Amino acid sequence: MSNGAAAGAAAAYAARMNAIKASGVLVQIENKDFLNMVEGMQMPVVVYSPKSLWSSHKYLTSYKGLAFFTKSKEPLRLPGDIELIISRKISIPD
Repeated sequence: MSNGAAAGAAAAYAARMNAIKASGVLVQIENKDFLNMVEGMQMPVVVYSPKSLWSSHKYLTSYKGLAFFTKSKEPLRLPGDIELIISRKISIPD
């Protein structure tokens, strides 16, 4: 591998690691567990992205410094006392 190719590979690796750091910690949980968590929170905030042709309904919330998300084929019945932020898209790694 040439020096240029090695430098390019190192730069690509560093970019991936920085992207992972920037995304923080994401924890995928089951729909029922997500609902139980949100119901037990005081003043919960949920980010919601509606289902599109190629994706599921997506839900994201923060709890004790971690970001929890779930995906669902059908809309979830969220509690009425939440702050809901509707987003066009939530990018969650597979």
